[in-house]
Amino acid sequence: DTGELFSESLTKELKGFAILTIIFSHVGYFLVSDDRFLFPLSILSGVGVNMFLFLSGFGLTISSIKKDFSIVTFYTSRLSKLYVPFWFVLSIFLLLDFFILHIAYTPQFIVHSFTGLFTHTDIHTNFNSSLWYITMIIFYYLVFPLLFIKKYPWFSAILIFLLGYLCIRQISYELMPAIHLYKIHIIAFPLGVFIGSLYSTYKIGMTRFFLNISSSIWRIFFISICVLCTSYFAYYSGIGESLRTEQIVSLITMLFIMMIFILKKYEYRILSFFGLHSYEIYLIHWPILWRYTNFFQILPPWLALIV
Repeated sequence: DTGELFSESLTKELKGFAILTIIFSHVGYFLVSDDRFLFPLSILSGVGVNMFLFLSGFGLTISSIKKDFSIVTFYTSRLSKLYVPFWFVLSIFLLLDFFILHIAYTPQFIVHSFTGLFTHTDIHTNFNSSLWYITMIIFYYLVFPLLFIKKYPWFSAILIFLLGYLCIRQISYELMPAIHLYKIHIIAFPLGVFIGSLYSTYKIGMTRFFLNISSSIWRIFFISICVLCTSYFAYYSGIGESLRTEQIVSLITMLFIMMIFILKKYEYRILSFFGLHSYEIYLIHWPILWRYTNFFQILPPWLALIV
């Protein structure tokens, strides 16, 4: 449980929503010829990625403030949750590529893959183009225990952002073509750390505020405003404009969506189900959609999506 603001059930719902936006975006952008299919859900993948990063930063901050941890313990518990499922899925798809698609990868690529280093995102030539996120989240998990200051967690957010920014500035597009994606999403994780630090300090007041809203007519008003703003920013997403514009609009959209989930009264179990398995879905969805099936070539898009 990441705290009352983002309870375990709410976090699962948000992760379920986030993974669906990523799937819908991959389908709408790359697997169908009509770009109106699933719009505007098809352009919310950036929002979904930001949501995963934000929730990770928020959750790590709240849990680290509540209890002490050693760096070794942190790496052992946190990184194992990332690497073990990742290594399992990676091994399966490397074997499938070799025996079914007759693709043999270089030893260097295999070593880089098992460490979690993915530099390319080309869907046509890349092993699994969505795995660029693995590199980013591993980076944050590596630096978080080194830079986290329990007494000043808000300052930790600044340090994590600055380190990420400096690292990105040193990497060229030729060396890592996926660098533009890291630039777009560089704020989300430190923002989660920062909001987590604020919540830990003003927990009672913030919780009381949301409880008062959720139990009054103001809840309907605030939800309506959030829905209108989300719809506006989802439609005018900033995609195709500058990276900074796309980054800011994506973060604003994410915050409005999370406000809707915080204020709503009912649990959406289907989203909780997807959220519970969001990491596994993320690891396997793109190879299944792109490399090993042709549903979108032989079926109408709506039916292929259901399948």
